[in-house]
Order: sequence, then C-alpha cells, then structure tokens
Amino acid sequence: MTPRHVEASANARGRKPRISAARLMAWLALVVMLSITVFPLWMVVKTALLPNKSLFANAASLLPHDATLDNFARVLGLVSKQRSLTLGGSGAEIDFVRALRNSLVFTGVIVLMQTCSAAMAAYAFARLRFPGRATLFALFVGSMMIPGVVTVIPNFILLKRLGLLNTMAGMVAPFCLMQGFSVFFLRQFFLSIPRDLEEAALLDGASHAYIFMRIVLPLSVTPLATIAMLTGINMWNEFLWPYLAGRDPSLQVIPVALQFFKSQTPQGQPDWTGLMAAASVAIVPTIALLIAFGRRVVESVQFSGGK
Repeated sequence: MTPRHVEASANARGRKPRISAARLMAWLALVVMLSITVFPLWMVVKTALLPNKSLFANAASLLPHDATLDNFARVLGLVSKQRSLTLGGSGAEIDFVRALRNSLVFTGVIVLMQTCSAAMAAYAFARLRFPGRATLFALFVGSMMIPGVVTVIPNFILLKRLGLLNTMAGMVAPFCLMQGFSVFFLRQFFLSIPRDLEEAALLDGASHAYIFMRIVLPLSVTPLATIAMLTGINMWNEFLWPYLAGRDPSLQVIPVALQFFKSQTPQGQPDWTGLMAAASVAIVPTIALLIAFGRRVVESVQFSGGK
C-alpha cells in the first residue's frame, strides 16, 4: 500500500460518518411520536405521586411537587379507611388484590385455551387436506374485520340462557376459542417449517397428532409465545365484556374495578390520585412484557407477514 493510500485510509478512519437530512428527520419524527405516546403515561404516574390536596394546584406542572407514595399505599389497602380520608382520599375503596387475582385467572385461562386451539387450527390449515379448507380459512381471516362489539349482545343473550352470567366461565367463554389473527399468524409460521421433517415422521408411522405435538410445537416456541403475549395484553386490558358478564364485585377484573373505584364519590368527587395510582400499578405487567419481549414480537410478526 502506497503512502497516499495509507494517508487516505487514516483520514477515512478518523472522519466521522455524516448524518443525512432524511435520517435526521426520521429520528426527529420517531422522537415526536414516542413523546406523544409516553406523555399520557407520564401524566398518570405524575398524578399518582401527587398529594390529593395539591392535585389541582400543580395540574399544569410536568413534575410532581411534594411527591408521595401514600396514594399507592391507599389503593393497595396498606392503610386504614380513616387514614385514607386523612390523606385526602374520597372514601372510595378498591379491593385491588382481589381484582388482580381475577385478572390473572381471566387472562391466564384465555391465553392458554386460545393459544392451544389456535395452534391446532393453524396446523390443520397449513398441513392437512380437507374439503372446503380454503373457504374456511378465508372465513377465519375475514372474521378479523368484524368489530368485537357486534358480537357482544348475541354472546350476552346466549350466556344468560345458559345461566353463565356472573361466573368466571361466562367471562372467559367468548374468548377461549381461536381468533382469526392467531390462526393466520401461526399458519404462516407452520408453512415455513420444512416438510421433510414431517414426511420422515410419516414414513416411520407417526400420526399427524404425534407430529404436531413432538415436532411442530417444539419448533414453534417463539410464535406461540408471541401469540400468548399479544393475547395476554389484550385480555388484561379488556373492559366491556367483563363489565357486562361479571357484575358481581367478587369477579371484577382490574379495568372494571378501576371503573367502580372512579364511580364511588362519597366526598363529592372522584379520588383522582388514588385512581391514577391504581392505574399505574395495573399497567406494570403490560409494560414489563413489552420491554422483555417487544422486539421478539416485532420480529415474529415481520417473519410471518413476509411468508
């Protein structure tokens, strides 16, 4: 290498890469969108950290003044009702631990049953040959265009006639079977699995059920976990159906419990600081899941959508 080439190489190594205007604008737009998304969450946390007496006096501030954790202690039931009133609460009460337990049961049952049923249906559409397969799959995909609110009244009437209202079984029933997106998502992944593995197992006398359980599922841990997480987030935040089908206070999930907490106004106005403290605690599991598995979810969606 000549001295000129050595000098050019050294200059290239020392020169900082130039940032194009397009890249700069893209990052700026990303920061703006991220700020718009995070700002409401920060206002929830800020309100939860404010003393009730100074809520409206510092409403315009972006930072909490005289920050306190008393609101979290109140909604978690760590202080007495008299102490809660002394701290500025409205006298409203929320059994947050019971609501948390109900939400865990409600979400866990739906995630388990929906993931299992969607995986079996997706494998059937991807590998089995039967009359009307294409039409039936098109109906599953088309079901994604039907708003969930359209089926609320028929489901309510059906479960009322079955006597399942105000029961956990009635609350989870409409969500337990496969959903259109879950079937489509998993089918796309199953189509990418090499057929050679399954054909070799068939030659050895294995059944489709054995292949599904012992070959396909172990290779599909990532998409199954993705579907389970997306379903879990949706069900954790589900409000309308549990509100209609689980009116009994002992069955209230967290979104419904927060609504009842807001509607209790013994002192004339809602306990906004307590409500925001409860909401802050309620969104922790969702944020934790997104931080832990968000990148994996995006990669899985991109992979399945490109197949």
